[in-house]
Amino acid sequence: TLDAMPGKQMAIDADLSSGLIDEEQAKARRAKIQREADFFGAMDGATKFVKGDATISIVVAFVNIIGGLVIGMVADHKSFQEAWQLYTLLTVGDGLVSQLPSLLISTATGMLVTRSASESDVNTDFIKQFVSQPRVLVVAGIVLVAISVVPGFPKIQFWALAATLIFLGYNLIKEENRVPSMAELKAAVEPPVSETEYFKNIDNVYTLLSVEQIEMEFGYSLIPLVDESSGGVFLDRVVMFRKQFALDMGMVVPSVRLRDNGALNPNQYTIKLKGEEVARGEVLVNHYLALDSGSVTDEISGINTVEPAFGIPALWISANKRDEAEVAGYTIIDPVSVIITHLSEVIKSHAHELLSRQDVSTILENVKKTSKAIVEDTVPSIISIGDLQKVLCNLLRENIPIKDMETILETISDYGASIKDTDMLTEYVRQALKRTITRKFSEAGSLKVITLDANIENIIMAGVKKSDHGTYLAIEPDVVQKIVNALIEQINKVKNIVSVPIVLASPIVRIYFKKMVDQFCPGTLVLSFNEIDTTVQIQSLGNIEIQQ
Repeated sequence: TLDAMPGKQMAIDADLSSGLIDEEQAKARRAKIQREADFFGAMDGATKFVKGDATISIVVAFVNIIGGLVIGMVADHKSFQEAWQLYTLLTVGDGLVSQLPSLLISTATGMLVTRSASESDVNTDFIKQFVSQPRVLVVAGIVLVAISVVPGFPKIQFWALAATLIFLGYNLIKEENRVPSMAELKAAVEPPVSETEYFKNIDNVYTLLSVEQIEMEFGYSLIPLVDESSGGVFLDRVVMFRKQFALDMGMVVPSVRLRDNGALNPNQYTIKLKGEEVARGEVLVNHYLALDSGSVTDEISGINTVEPAFGIPALWISANKRDEAEVAGYTIIDPVSVIITHLSEVIKSHAHELLSRQDVSTILENVKKTSKAIVEDTVPSIISIGDLQKVLCNLLRENIPIKDMETILETISDYGASIKDTDMLTEYVRQALKRTITRKFSEAGSLKVITLDANIENIIMAGVKKSDHGTYLAIEPDVVQKIVNALIEQINKVKNIVSVPIVLASPIVRIYFKKMVDQFCPGTLVLSFNEIDTTVQIQSLGNIEIQQ
């Protein structure tokens, strides 16, 4: 009904804001609601008119019967039975005649109501509605034949009309079920348009400017892994990865566009971010990847390769050697899992590049559903969406989840009024998320770290300079090289103990040390003392120090 229209409009706006639909889908839904509003509005007005006409007809019928009885019994001196028989018969006849205009008005009402929600002309609408259900025409013809049997009805006229309806309905049904010929199918296909003609339309040129956030290209041998009709499960695995990534990191990964690329080797695939290739790999279909887990008891033969996600030496083995490899202590991975693991690692390391301002806006709309006050109190009065995006990207860059948006916004609300440097604001947010950070990087209640010598911390603090655009680090290159060499030395000592090396520094030094070593050791995790929960035990595996 018309009363429900505002609610439907609000539902569309909510879906658009949350990212469930795009702008084109929202326009289509709004247009549909507009047609419904036109339909119900026209129906409301037309039915009021028809309803009044029908009510008057009933009142007139009762007046005729009562008036006829009075006249027959008083003026004509007839008995009640004679007057009833005569004037009810006349009233029924008059009522049938008077209902003919109502029938025409009802038919016109139906045409007006349906016409109000259509964009074509009246003739087209009338013909389309009349022949849209050919089986109804056949049924109507059969009903007319049955009515013609009733005594007193004109048989010839009813039979002629019934024959017309049945003939028309039969031919329409036959036309619906007819299989089109090849010539008709070819004629129905739009003629091919040359590339020059296609791009004469400037709107078609704009389609070339769109860039996919995440895109994968496959060689032709890998198509069965992706094609669902061939039993490929890659798409299902991508969906499950997106779900898990959202649960772990608090960010929804954009859709992954899949293409085939004949220029690639048959077994190759590439991963692109925003149109540029960032990684590629190679897998063998109908083979398995065998990784040495460190407990291999017997070597097996296979095709030497390198696991694409982590660069670990591995073997491609045939399916009939899988059981043998598992018994020998190898870790066995199927080709789809190899590609998914590679894709997931690429997305994790580039998540900060994929988080757009529109994504941040969508996240805020989702937080509003449960914590409206903190969102309205923080954005945009204390921090803009652009600066909030920078803070969230800083967290994602160091693999810190942004799922706890309430804590992030509350911290920004507390410190954002006095601190406008997004890097320093990120440090306060990290400290507020210390339980999340500790849980993510600790193992069995223990955090194995490499500590930073106090002498190095003093050198870093002395090298911090301020400018109009913030702070930066200015240290002699040879000193930086000594610090990096000392870091690499300690990492090599502990690489067999921990998978990800963690350096522990004081809160004021952490951000500058991280920026300094990032270009040399990008996988190094740097934490501050204030980012570690008191319930975890810190175990030092080494100390980074230099000689001056």
